[in-house]
Amino acid sequence: MGTTRPNREETPLKSTMQDAQLTIGSVMHHGTRVHADSEVVTATADGTRSRTYDEVGRRAAQLAHGLRDLGIDADQRVATFMWNNVEHLEAYLTVPSMGAVLHTLNIRLFPEQLVYIANHAEDRVVIVDDTLVPLLAKELPRLETVTHVLVAGPAAADADLDALRASGKEVVLYEDVLAERPETFDWPAVDERDGAAMCYTSGTTGNPKGVVYSHRSAWLHSQAVATGNAAGIDFHDRVLPIVPMFHANSWGLAYAAMMTGASLCMPDRFLQAEPLVRFIQASRPTVSGAVPTVWNDVLSYLDGHDGVRLDSLRLILCGGSAVPVSLQRGLQERHDLYVRQAWGMTETSPVASAGLVPIGVDGDDQWAYRGTQGRLLCGVEGRIVGDDGSALPWDGASVGELEVRGPWVTGGYYHRPGDTDTGDSAEKFHDGWLRTGDVGTLDDLGYITLTDRAKDVIKSGGEWISSVSLENALMGHPDVVEAAVVGIPDEKWQERPLATVVVREGASVTPEQLREHLAASFAKWQLPDAWAFIDQVPRTSVGKFDKKVVRQGFAEGRYDVRVVEG
Repeated sequence: MGTTRPNREETPLKSTMQDAQLTIGSVMHHGTRVHADSEVVTATADGTRSRTYDEVGRRAAQLAHGLRDLGIDADQRVATFMWNNVEHLEAYLTVPSMGAVLHTLNIRLFPEQLVYIANHAEDRVVIVDDTLVPLLAKELPRLETVTHVLVAGPAAADADLDALRASGKEVVLYEDVLAERPETFDWPAVDERDGAAMCYTSGTTGNPKGVVYSHRSAWLHSQAVATGNAAGIDFHDRVLPIVPMFHANSWGLAYAAMMTGASLCMPDRFLQAEPLVRFIQASRPTVSGAVPTVWNDVLSYLDGHDGVRLDSLRLILCGGSAVPVSLQRGLQERHDLYVRQAWGMTETSPVASAGLVPIGVDGDDQWAYRGTQGRLLCGVEGRIVGDDGSALPWDGASVGELEVRGPWVTGGYYHRPGDTDTGDSAEKFHDGWLRTGDVGTLDDLGYITLTDRAKDVIKSGGEWISSVSLENALMGHPDVVEAAVVGIPDEKWQERPLATVVVREGASVTPEQLREHLAASFAKWQLPDAWAFIDQVPRTSVGKFDKKVVRQGFAEGRYDVRVVEG
């Protein structure tokens, strides 16, 4: 039976706890003071460069003074157009701590989307890496609200600064902004509910939408990432965020490391398998995070280089898209690298769940759980909702859309008043819950299994076919590097699956052999009839498979499609 609170006229008992604000500034002060001896190691073309957390803290104060002198004195947006490196970390800490708002620009966006985002956010200052100057210079004249550009990096003085100045913006070197500034700063009192950082969705349909993270949401999210149910980070660790710092704030790994005192290993622009492996061997990270395509490339490299080991890594946090069990098994069984799948999105800060295996489950039984998106982290509620909007049972069988809510889940988008003009209210939010657009199940232990994005589910003859399940199974074939499955029109069945497959170099496989491989796990009616072998699956700006491009490629006749009936 439930109980009711007595009806009292007196004021409820208040706690005796101090009311301390949960802010990025508090994370910075703790990390740079208590863990002053931790370090940030950044990859370079010929080695690494290092800076202690103490040095980072003092330079953050200098950057704050410099930005104040450039007119950043309230909640103006300071954008970054940068790789993962120590200067980017300094901006991560400085900008929110001084009361401004950090806006990480995605360097891989199409020019029109980049311009839209910078103007929509009303960015005032852009900090750009020296190696990215040519890319930014092309679009800088169209960034209407930007007044200043800071050029960072070891070779900033040698960058083409004139190309930037041609835009009419004031261009200065990052190090000049810091030079001779005080190494302490009178950090303002910031409300934990104020905006700290902005990220925009990748904009696969329509214009990207802005999500504004509060200090409080970033603080709580980073703490959740640091717990044992997610990455389990402490100050003995060295964290390698391969996931870009412009991709949902690098999954909170940078702030989680500063919060716990773990050192950071920053790969900068060296993201291909060979230099990445070399950097891992040099910097000795214990925890890393990246999307599956990165680890797929690393796996291929390790498979082709006997004796190369990444023995410092104890945990790989992997997400952004479904992580194939075949990839996890390949890394673990052949190279002793443990992968933990996590799930989230820009709107959830992003980490909302992670896939630990239940107590007592081991051997081959563990893979059924490691192939899921795991259990929700404390702070995030979830439910599966049917087409009629009703919550479905946690039985592992009822399929619906995943909805979530919590203190680091967005309740709306930036500058979308009422969301009435775009329909976002109906499309993305439901009775205070965020509609994720992911379709799947919840089982009785709270494990989430996502079978598709809502827009990618294939409906054939009135029955649903999971493209993700087919893709994961195809990527489990020894001759397949990657695969994307989409629905294509069919006169009889409404839709049928088209499998686009990238074959491993030097291998040869036929559609018939791949269908036979799938037949062990799927009903005959679920098997793809149409097949195309391609050089690479197209990707979005954050490294996910871009299925709309695959569908477009089919519609435009760019694939050599072979139909196999059986």
